[in-house]
Amino acid sequence: MQELDTSTFDEAIAGDALLVDFWAPWCRPCKALEPILDELSSTVPVARVNVDEHPALGARYDVLSIPTVILFADGERLSSIVGVRPKSHFDTWLAEVLPAAELGIDA
Repeated sequence: MQELDTSTFDEAIAGDALLVDFWAPWCRPCKALEPILDELSSTVPVARVNVDEHPALGARYDVLSIPTVILFADGERLSSIVGVRPKSHFDTWLAEVLPAAELGIDA
């Protein structure tokens, strides 16, 4: 999973769909979310931002609780989920907010 910082963030979210996990090393729910994000990375690219090291990025997107996962495309925030959810919840969410072509699904 790609680690983003203030120098790489804007370029990373500028392209196709990207899930960004706002997390911290001490956050147990963040650790629980990691395997789910690893699975999702086969569907949509996933990156993460350590909010302890880069608080300005979290503040820029009003991240008040972690984990917060934000879906970006073309530099725009499309949607977000706060907290740990099962993979099925993320699958449904992505199917609702992303066109089928971006998920590699035959429409």
